[in-house]
Amino acid sequence: MIGYLKGVILEKQPAEITLDVHGVGYVLAIPVNTSDALPAAGGETAVFVHTQVREDAIQLYGFAASIDRAVFRMLIAISGVGPKIALGILSALSIADLRDHIVNNNLFALSKIPGIGKKTAERLVIELREKMLKLETGLPAQDGGAYIRSEAMLALSSLGYTRVAAESAIRHAAMELEGATVSVEQLVKAALRHANA
Repeated sequence: MIGYLKGVILEKQPAEITLDVHGVGYVLAIPVNTSDALPAAGGETAVFVHTQVREDAIQLYGFAASIDRAVFRMLIAISGVGPKIALGILSALSIADLRDHIVNNNLFALSKIPGIGKKTAERLVIELREKMLKLETGLPAQDGGAYIRSEAMLALSSLGYTRVAAESAIRHAAMELEGATVSVEQLVKAALRHANA
């Protein structure tokens, strides 16, 4: 089973990339938030992978952060939610927003996602509420966010930044966001502003 790939992006579309790993091209379906986090075609990157083996095909799903893959796996374990719908959910909402909607029983917001009706929204809340309560999607960037910072480091490294440059950018971003609760995506975006300054 493939769990992680690092290589050069040959082709990039909003919902799919082809990744060249030592001369082998892997096609991965991706959510929009992962597409936004990845470099353009020709750039080197790394993705976390979920491998689905069926009788007629092997399908790979790629994610910029391991937490996205973990939530994807939670979603596809629910009856009526296949990989396509799970990608749609992760494309429509950030992990933090999805967590908030599920924890707060916001069926209206969940049922607005394409492919999600009222019954499926109810199943998401019933089956994922406890798991989402334990999920640390946002942590204080300055002190309690070791997980968030390590994921942001991985994301910046995959975008080609050196460890020193990535650490510096994340440190400045954490100072900028001090006191706020942030997701990996928010910290990465803030760090990119400092890295490219």
